[in-house]
Amino acid sequence: MKPVERAEILDFVTYEEQRPAIQAAAIAAKKLRRVVVAECLTFLFESHETIRYQILEMVRTERMVRERDILHELETYNELLGQGGELGVTLLVGLESPVERDEKLRRWTALPRHLYVRMADGTQVRARWDERQISHERLSSVQYLRFAVDGQAPVACGIDFAGELVGETMLTPEQRAAIAGDLEWTPAS
Repeated sequence: MKPVERAEILDFVTYEEQRPAIQAAAIAAKKLRRVVVAECLTFLFESHETIRYQILEMVRTERMVRERDILHELETYNELLGQGGELGVTLLVGLESPVERDEKLRRWTALPRHLYVRMADGTQVRARWDERQISHERLSSVQYLRFAVDGQAPVACGIDFAGELVGETMLTPEQRAAIAGDLEWTPAS
């Protein structure tokens, strides 16, 4: 997946002027890469476009002007993209009730081990996740995952957390095509 480069990050004043068009493109990209599973888990397959938008929003919100701060954002957000045939996914655990959310996030610390994408041949590829987002007491409601899909777009996303949460959602042909396109980029030699 093509990382976002420094030259693609506008200063916050210029970005503010171009924000409506950039935001519309990012929303369209996210729509093609958003998959809801078991009604409360949203898999957002990250792409060059979605990550660039997140960095631009951080620069704008924080009014960043220091080069080192902008480079830090680039490094941090580019980590969310898959490398070497992987897919980077932001997982959002969406539970509306604060009481229910708190209770389940405390109970679901093992949830990342039960997440997968299913490939066209039926193989399930399990998630790798950032251990820093899970304590012994609680799961963060936002998880950053990677799936080693060997450069192939999955056909479904799922959860097999028996007794807690089970479900699988098929990706549409449009979603698969968008994700496959993201995976086609290869770094220059």
